Amino acid sequence: MRTRKDIEELESKALAPYAMKSSDAGARQYDEPAHEWRTSFQRDRDRIVHAEAFRKLEYKTQVFVIFEGDYYRTRLTHTIEVAQLARTLGRNLRLNEDLIEAIALAHDLGHPPFGHAGEAVLNEIVREADIEFNHNFRSYEIVAKLEKKYPRFPGLNLTREVLVGILKHQTVFDMPGADIPKQYRTEGPTLEAQIVDVADSLAYLNHDVDDGLTSGCIVEDDLMESTLWQKAVKKIGVQEQPDRDMFRYQVVKELIDMQVKDLLKATYERLKKLDFKSAQEVKDHKGYVVAFSDAMHREREQLQKLLDEKLYHHWRVERMTTKARRIIRDLFDVYLKNPKQLPYGVFPRDKKFSRSQVYAIICNYIASMTDRFALDEHKRLFDPYQRSE
Repeated sequence: MRTRKDIEELESKALAPYAMKSSDAGARQYDEPAHEWRTSFQRDRDRIVHAEAFRKLEYKTQVFVIFEGDYYRTRLTHTIEVAQLARTLGRNLRLNEDLIEAIALAHDLGHPPFGHAGEAVLNEIVREADIEFNHNFRSYEIVAKLEKKYPRFPGLNLTREVLVGILKHQTVFDMPGADIPKQYRTEGPTLEAQIVDVADSLAYLNHDVDDGLTSGCIVEDDLMESTLWQKAVKKIGVQEQPDRDMFRYQVVKELIDMQVKDLLKATYERLKKLDFKSAQEVKDHKGYVVAFSDAMHREREQLQKLLDEKLYHHWRVERMTTKARRIIRDLFDVYLKNPKQLPYGVFPRDKKFSRSQVYAIICNYIASMTDRFALDEHKRLFDPYQRSE
């Protein structure tokens, strides 16, 4: 039977020099003895999986919000896809898969209900009080302070590398906020964190294609404007196949495969040139190492732009997101008018709060909601025939 030390020794032999070794993990926020059987990053991963915020991801959605149907991706299924892709990439580059998985499973914990529409409207509202909502920072607050699992400290007490990976998560839709805690501002992400960033971009680009086709908001002819889609169709070679569901699945699968192969090849070439001797050299390096080739980057941007035009602004999606924005705006306004409608644990009655603090309390409460809870709460507060408790 292997102990933690046995696993750490295996890592030192099997992982690349530039990989983040568990034995070199940064300090936790609060001192804890090492576990006998699990490495630091394995413990981080397990704590995230058992977090309440992780379970809520099942009922938080991406582009197609929950009242549109059960087929579409949720934050949870998206998170699982990101973790699977990231671990595959990490294994090929000889990186630490446990660190990759921990960051991947935590990267979306801070998202509010109703996908990107929910975050956009929350940000618009809180700017009235000169504050901002950033879901990366919200994810950090969840794991660092808000999850109540341990009597000796707040939060999950994760390692430094996982916290930096969460705070500095970066994609087209995700950018680090201005409120990164001082102790993490100058530290660059590990290659494992960079892998999660790219796996996130890869996952949502391709599953938005899949969900868009399934919904009928985009059709195959729309996607023929994309060079990447054309290449995938040509490789499959069965465009006239009568089973269109099977065809769609095969093309999306090919899209992912082409991008993964390009990413691995382009990243490995950069790693050979940079010749990192340690994970610390990666952290000190300015700029990202994990990235697609220039040609693949252009083709992905073309497909992303096409989705932005054809899918994200389709009339059905616009109507759906407008409804979601209205629900969040209604909830915020009614809580702001009388914050005593909030639960006691959310809004203590024995304290006084500034205007910006009240905004932040309401914003964080709404951000913690699932799509279902937000819909039910809206009915309770605005439907006279619904019970208020």
